[in-house]
Amino acid sequence: MNLQDPQERTANAGEYVLGTLGAEEKRTMDAALATDTALRGEVYAWQDRLLGLTRRLPPVAVPPGLWPRIAARLSTPVAAAPPRGDGDVAQEAANDAVWSSVRFWRLLSGGALAAAVVMAVLLLRGPLPGASSGEVVAQAPRYLAVLQSPDKSAGWVVETVGTDAIRLVQVGEGAVIPAGKTMQFWTKPEGAQGPTSLGLVKPGQVVVVPVKQLPGLADRTLFELTLEPEGGSPYNRPSGPILFVGKAVRL
Repeated sequence: MNLQDPQERTANAGEYVLGTLGAEEKRTMDAALATDTALRGEVYAWQDRLLGLTRRLPPVAVPPGLWPRIAARLSTPVAAAPPRGDGDVAQEAANDAVWSSVRFWRLLSGGALAAAVVMAVLLLRGPLPGASSGEVVAQAPRYLAVLQSPDKSAGWVVETVGTDAIRLVQVGEGAVIPAGKTMQFWTKPEGAQGPTSLGLVKPGQVVVVPVKQLPGLADRTLFELTLEPEGGSPYNRPSGPILFVGKAVRL
């Protein structure tokens, strides 16, 4: 843990708020927070961002068998993931040079920030159709992406709907769209040569896109909203600034 690096500080503060740090890392953060005013500010900022998401979700009654199942799973040992070598990290960073901060994308799309929204979406969905308490039902892969603005506030969520579509939903403060401009929705699977337009979007609009219109959908598929001229980008790629961006996580 390097608390001297600005990006590391931001990432660690976010994971601290969500409780995803390891025991030793948490002890290090606790000790640093006692004397580091700037680091406490990072933690407070993450609390503000994540609590803002919870206020947009109505209370949901927990299914009767949920807590026992969680307790049972927590008591089951989980095998540790194999350590990642330097080559893995270098390859991950090379996939998209413009977004080359590996730790930032680990925070954004690998778990910490997305975890809060993922949990909220799972609770809102409730049990799967036909599933009884304790029963596991096979299902197609589901994905979710939290799209953030440049100031790191969550603004939109992309989620799969069944097996046939994805849905774009606004969950935070929307960007101000000047007259004569519009937002355009884009996607780019990891390794693809360029982005694909998924259409124009109005603030607050819910957009449903059939999966067959996507060039691909998998872990780390990129989604973004850009500011474009009215009618959309004149090119087959974004021509304006990125308003919101995020990568998909498999649930």
